[in-house]
Amino acid sequence: MKRDNVVKDMSFRFAIRIVRLFQYLQSEKREFVLSKQILRSRTRISRFMPC
Repeated sequence: MKRDNVVKDMSFRFAIRIVRLFQYLQSEKREFVLSKQILRSRTRISRFMPC
């Protein structure tokens, strides 16, 4: 029986939301500094996630 990795699934969904927020901020709000900071902070979180 295969067990689902809940933390990995939640982390993946969070990453998708961050990328969408990044795209929205850059295209709709024309905010570049804040959007890059958000995207960069997300990549730091993923560094600590086991594969």
